[in-house]
Formats: sequence, C-alpha cells, structure tokens
Amino acid sequence: MLIAGIDDAGRGPVIGPMVIAIAAMEETKLKDLKKLGVKDSKLLSPKQRETLFKKIKQIAKIEFVLIHPKEIDRYLSTPGTNINMLEAEKMAFLISKVKPDKAIIDCPSPNTKKFKELIERLINTKCIIVTEHKADLRFPIVSAASIIAKVIRDGEIDKIKKEIGYDFGSGYSSDPRTVKFLKEYWRTHHNIFRKEWISYKMVKEKASQPTLSKFFEEND
Repeated sequence: MLIAGIDDAGRGPVIGPMVIAIAAMEETKLKDLKKLGVKDSKLLSPKQRETLFKKIKQIAKIEFVLIHPKEIDRYLSTPGTNINMLEAEKMAFLISKVKPDKAIIDCPSPNTKKFKELIERLINTKCIIVTEHKADLRFPIVSAASIIAKVIRDGEIDKIKKEIGYDFGSGYSSDPRTVKFLKEYWRTHHNIFRKEWISYKMVKEKASQPTLSKFFEEND
C-alpha cells in the first residue's frame, strides 16, 4: 500500500513562492523514516533539514509544485476563491500524479471535513484521503513532505536574494528586515511580492498618499 504525506511551506509570507510537496512510500517501509529521525521541519535546524532532504529523496517518491506570487495573486483576486482552495487544487494535482493508495494531508483549512471533501472531488484517482491539523507532528510521512517543501522554499528564497543582491530576511511580514525591504523596494521588485497580501497593500497605499506639504504645494 503506497502511503503519501502532503504539506506546504511558505503559505503566509509576502515574498516568494509557496511550495506544496508530496512524499510517498510503501507502508512497510515507513519505519525507515523514523530511523532517519524525520520530524516536522519546524523542529529541525536548516542543516538537519538539508541532510534529511537528501536521505528522504533516496527512499521516497517525491514531487512538488511551486506557486509563485503572480499565480497566488491571480487566484485570490478572483471572486469566490481563497488560498485554501488554491492549495486543494495543487494537492489534488500531486495526488493524481503520484497515485498513492492513501494520502495524509496536513490540513491548511480550519474545516478538515470540508477540505477532505474538496480534495476528493478534485482528484482523478482512487485514494483514501485523511486531513488532519498538525499531521506533520503525528505522521513521519507528512513530516518528510514538510521537510521537502521547506528546503525547496528556502532554496527559492536564497535564489531571489542572490538575484536582487539584498538579504530581506524570511519574507514574512513579522520580520523587520522583510518589512524594511518591502517599504523600500515594493515598486522596484514588485514581481517577488504577493500583492494581495494586506502588508503589501498597506505599504502601497501609504506610499501612494500625497503628504500634506505636497498637497499644499500643488494647491498653492
């Protein structure tokens, strides 16, 4: 029985892509993940994740999708859609591609039942779907997917930093370096930002508002 785990990385940041990964193994070999010390990527150091990433690729079937800011913005600006629906579409695509007998998903939606039903409607293969919160803590195969997604996301962020020559930190709006970069370069490097994010909209709106002195100069 082929068992798959699915998880995402980079759902919340204002900069860069979101990554969704699937890792699949025969049920009889899942114990090998525990032997490797696989656990939720957030509990591992970058070096540990990199090491496990290479080992997981050797024993599991791996696939992933990159969802770039432009696609995220296009999807979220469409009436009647949200980021959970976008993730469901991408997860269903991965399940349909890998064709596991069972897929365990670290559910991004607060409503696990509704998310499961959505996935079941979208897939084109026979598969038992399990949707749980914090599945990356409970199931090593989901932990493996979380490691794959996180390492790939970090790699994409490093590429962006090298291309633009600026270390903007994590890409999250809670990171002071990211906020500073956003305020200074939202026009220059607009293609790397998620423009539907509130943090981006606030910076753009504030920058677009004329100052009082400018107002009086124009109306003098």
